[in-house]
Amino acid sequence: MSRLFLITLMLFSQTAYSNTSVCHGTTSNGSLENGVELPSGGKNFVGYSTIARLAGRTYVHSSVKSILLNAYKNLEVTMPDTVYKYAETGYESGGKFRPHKTHQNGLSVDFMTPVKNDNDKSVHLPTNPFNKFGYNIEFDASGKFEEFQIDYNALAAHIVELHKESQKQGFDLWRVIFDPELQPDLLKTKHSDYLKNNIQFSKKRSWVRHDEHYHVDFKVSCR
Repeated sequence: MSRLFLITLMLFSQTAYSNTSVCHGTTSNGSLENGVELPSGGKNFVGYSTIARLAGRTYVHSSVKSILLNAYKNLEVTMPDTVYKYAETGYESGGKFRPHKTHQNGLSVDFMTPVKNDNDKSVHLPTNPFNKFGYNIEFDASGKFEEFQIDYNALAAHIVELHKESQKQGFDLWRVIFDPELQPDLLKTKHSDYLKNNIQFSKKRSWVRHDEHYHVDFKVSCR
């Protein structure tokens, strides 16, 4: 084996290792090594804020990134007319991520709730500094906010793909936090049985409502 080949192999291994994240502790008391940034968008998804992206608030564990991007790719086929938007994730090295109580080890991701407009078209919820990047939006009991209606089928399909892709890659979902008052409509979709059998939903209302977004914690082994 040539010296040049050994050097090349060593450099390749170091590069591959540096792109692999290592999480420590828990989502509420942890940190992250080699966090990776999510792309600003893709064919059927976008990030919630360029400002937040520049502030370094869109980093996750490398395995979570792979799961997210593959799930979006799958949704291009299963939900071809639907668009999605991810929200807060975490810092490159994890740690406290105000105002969140979690998002500390790269395994927590917020997603803006999929919606349709009055023309029954899939659109993005508006996220800007004036509505706290979407987090100030409040849906009523019927899942309505201004001209936007929650697209429960799109939401359910996304959770299903996240779970399937997690398992495909040897991981799992720990929990999904979504407003318990709105969950009954989510469980009326065609994905109801799958969600009931595979997803652990929050049963009590969290310290923030989680109606304009849903929080997903991934189950990846940490040190």
